[in-house]
Amino acid sequence: MRYETVVIGAGQAGLSAGYHLAERGKPFVILDAADRVGGSWLNRWDSLALFTPANRDSLPGAKFGGGYTFPSKDEMVAYLERYAEQFALPIRLNTKVDGLFREGDGYRVTAGTESFEADNVILATGVHRVPKIPAFAGELSPDIVQLHTADYRNPGQLRPGTVLIVGAGNSGAEIGVEVGRTHKVQLAGRNVGYLPIEMRGWQGKLMFPLVWWVWEHILTEDKKPGRKVQAEALEGHGEFLIRQKEKDLLAVGIERVPRIAGVVDGRPQTEDGVLLDVANVIWCTGFTPDFGWIDLPGLDSSGRIANERGCVTGQPGLYVLGQEFQYMFNSHTVGGVGKDAAYVVRQIAKHNAPHLLTSSEV
Repeated sequence: MRYETVVIGAGQAGLSAGYHLAERGKPFVILDAADRVGGSWLNRWDSLALFTPANRDSLPGAKFGGGYTFPSKDEMVAYLERYAEQFALPIRLNTKVDGLFREGDGYRVTAGTESFEADNVILATGVHRVPKIPAFAGELSPDIVQLHTADYRNPGQLRPGTVLIVGAGNSGAEIGVEVGRTHKVQLAGRNVGYLPIEMRGWQGKLMFPLVWWVWEHILTEDKKPGRKVQAEALEGHGEFLIRQKEKDLLAVGIERVPRIAGVVDGRPQTEDGVLLDVANVIWCTGFTPDFGWIDLPGLDSSGRIANERGCVTGQPGLYVLGQEFQYMFNSHTVGGVGKDAAYVVRQIAKHNAPHLLTSSEV
């Protein structure tokens, strides 16, 4: 089968690309391994709510609705499914892509026994792919329950006793506050700071439009403040807490402990040499990309895909969407990815039919 463009991933990034391709009348197909549109959202903890309010969680062409509320993961999946149906996007579910190769001037995408030829390929597989867990995790006592955020659903999975949460970013703080209501919690990792407004109340409703504008127009890779924040994010320094505050952690009795440096006698050891007596460990240590299935000369697929505003460096016709701080601070968010998708599709149109572009689109 041949398509002008193959989009890999039917989450918010892939659907945004599909919308803009459809608007231009471009032939394309979206491939996804899941059995539901946006299915990766379901692989998160039960109480997960988006960190951005519903009025900033819309994809191009269709409002999410809900005003200043924080949608649940189930509400987000329902919205993405409605979106795909509303715009009749051509999606192939249960199609796990396992290879990407050069084919003449274009590409060949493989999914088991199926093969798709394309002039352009958009990688929209998202940032939450392979759980990142330190190698010494395997040395913990078998009596300790270990879960990564990819596996954690609710406190019912945990043993009685202390819960060590490794990673003090947004996921660690959110899960920590939830677990802290039923267990003693120790939170390991540096204090990353927090957004200096109360997101859940009137301050957030009043100030978040300004915060969003800064994320979208000031914290971009073509501006000095954006490049500084981008470098810190890519170095693994983490984002500040968006919804939780230190007072929220203290309210449920969370104890901060130093970074975990290793395991001794089956127990986690902090970097200052203290052994922790815990019954559970939740690894809120993030994810690594999963691009090992890409086989293209000159492309380093071992980590973040090098790109310029979504155009993959040195690979004409190959694009990427939804990477953390791809162009803007909020490039990987539901409400931010649409802007990057519009730019990428403009480049596809420019490459394939430059005479159709207006001066405002170049």
